[in-house]
Amino acid sequence: MTGQPRGLRSLDLIDRYRSDKEDVVASFFVPAFTVATSYGRAVGYFTSTSLALYARGIEAFAERGGSMRLIASPHLNEDDIVDIERGYDLRQVIERATIRELEQESRETVLDGLGMVGRLIAEGRLDIKLAFVEHEGRVGIYHEKIGVFRDEDGDLVGFTGSSNETYGGLMANFESVEIYRGWVAGDGARALRLEADFQALWSNQTPKLSIECFPDLARDRLVKLGAERPYRPLPGRDDALTPAPVVLSEPSRLTIPGWLEVRDYQRRAIESWLRHQGRGILKMATGTGKTKTAMIAAAQLANVLRQREQPMVVLILAPLQHLVDQWITEVEGFGVRPVAVYESSQKWQPVVEEQLVEARLGQRPVVAIVATNTSFAGEKFQSVLSRITQPLLIIADEAHNLGSSRYRASLPPNATYRLALSATPERWFDDEGTDALIDYFGPIVFELGLGDAIRIGALTRYLYVPRLVELNDDETNLYVALTAQIATRIAAGDELGNADPTSPLGFLLRQRAGVLGHAEGKFAALRGDLSVRSDSWFQLIYCAEGNRPTEPGEPSGPNQLRDVMDLVGNQLHLSAHSYISETPRAERKVLLRRFGTGNDLRVLVAMRCLDEGVDIPDARTGYLLASSSNPRQFIQRRGRLLRRAEGKERAEILDYVAVPPSGAPINFDVERALLTRELQRTNEFGKLAENYETTLDALRPLKERYQLMDM
Repeated sequence: MTGQPRGLRSLDLIDRYRSDKEDVVASFFVPAFTVATSYGRAVGYFTSTSLALYARGIEAFAERGGSMRLIASPHLNEDDIVDIERGYDLRQVIERATIRELEQESRETVLDGLGMVGRLIAEGRLDIKLAFVEHEGRVGIYHEKIGVFRDEDGDLVGFTGSSNETYGGLMANFESVEIYRGWVAGDGARALRLEADFQALWSNQTPKLSIECFPDLARDRLVKLGAERPYRPLPGRDDALTPAPVVLSEPSRLTIPGWLEVRDYQRRAIESWLRHQGRGILKMATGTGKTKTAMIAAAQLANVLRQREQPMVVLILAPLQHLVDQWITEVEGFGVRPVAVYESSQKWQPVVEEQLVEARLGQRPVVAIVATNTSFAGEKFQSVLSRITQPLLIIADEAHNLGSSRYRASLPPNATYRLALSATPERWFDDEGTDALIDYFGPIVFELGLGDAIRIGALTRYLYVPRLVELNDDETNLYVALTAQIATRIAAGDELGNADPTSPLGFLLRQRAGVLGHAEGKFAALRGDLSVRSDSWFQLIYCAEGNRPTEPGEPSGPNQLRDVMDLVGNQLHLSAHSYISETPRAERKVLLRRFGTGNDLRVLVAMRCLDEGVDIPDARTGYLLASSSNPRQFIQRRGRLLRRAEGKERAEILDYVAVPPSGAPINFDVERALLTRELQRTNEFGKLAENYETTLDALRPLKERYQLMDM
């Protein structure tokens, strides 16, 4: 080539563009578009707004005959990902997600930009494909960022960098881009490699990635929009990548919804927490509205910080994924869409990072994040957490779970405000963990016990019906043998009250509990109780875990959950469904919705999945076939049944207590000590029940036999 350099070579390009030294858009993208004839770009994700902005950006480029190929991740939500992982038709899910993204926009400037997209597609100047990670049955976000320019002389510029084709990525964030010029020694090979990578993506030849064509239905809608919206050039905007003046809606703020009635005890709890400088534990009975109390506190705190022109980061921690989903719904009710942090960091990390940058720049008043305890303690989220400099509020749901050594070591020291929620913040047989929680979150600043909650109408009244069931001969023989071994361990110095679950004594205690939980006689009692309530809705059955214990060397016994499902569904012909750990999250939501209608599912049969945090206020009758001696579990289960609901006057709890027959050859002192632990539940349930006297009469024979009338 002779004479003056042309095309891309005519540009005074440097190796790197960074926001602290130059405007990345004006210094690199705009000049490149003025001379290039083709552009290929692969980015992490796009929204309808960013796509509209990009169309404006390549307007002049396209008018000169330039063409563009764009690869981006579809904007998948949790339901989309679950459907893909469960084998639903891939193209239908992607089409649904793309149409949803396009339909949610109504702003004129964005629609104008999307109309430009449609015209460019119709003219063959723009082609779009969608990419996502699909590996070993899991779905993730494609998050690479590369690009290539070519000019009419065939010269090449490749680049890689941090910016997304989003409004924040192009115009607001701090960005950097590395440039490789094809005609410069040392750069050429890198530029060609980036172009080869892009071409491999475009032709769907990149391992672990799936590339799908832009859905026809979405393409047709854009083309139609382009035909309906006439071209309106932007006056005074000659540069190729300056976007239209999009009017962005004001970022969401935490506000207390108008329909929410703040109860007096919730107000007192929040005032006490604020008096303790925004630190402390709310010890409130299950079902009294701890979640909403925490969100009201967060909204009030955000309002105070807003008056100081300070943003706020709210981090909510929950032990399980379905609780994260419930919290997300709650937070959205207060006006902010939170980021869910669990599973792959490719899904949540770019969104969290971008929102934190916006908060740092004063563009976002509240960043809300809801994480599982496991993801929170992970290395990637801890790295993000350590870099937060804005006021941070951490809300810990079921906070007792964070008392383990792993989790409490992950709690952020930079959290200015700390709020722990739990009906039972004291950790069972773990004083060290309990003390660590109090050291971090602060003291219990408000307490609402179950009795007070029922008295003031925050929870419903209930009846408690204990059913004493005797073990059969085989169960009694195994029970006697286990009790004898337990007595031997205690005589050797093992402490019953502090038995490590993994110790020999802990194993024996679990086996003994298994015999009681799986007692065959409970089925006859359950059949009778279900039969007289066959016309009732909103019934929960809690089963024992695993299979019925047997003598050493014998095969495992039957599975109680399967037997109960057979009893309820096949024998009694009641509409029922299991609700267990293997039930997918999406299906759990459907089951709870069906259960709550009062005309579909009469019975949910569970093991442990209806313990912590699941919101099923309509539940009225609970059958406890088995429950551990851990107070937290049986208190949580009772709480599931005592939540208020329209038309719900009282709940009923039927508790099946298996005992050895009178006269069984058992060490009296050991059995008395063990039974004391068992009867903690019956005493706890009975003392606040409306039928307390009836409960005492039902338990009297057992207490008299073991000299426990003073309990």
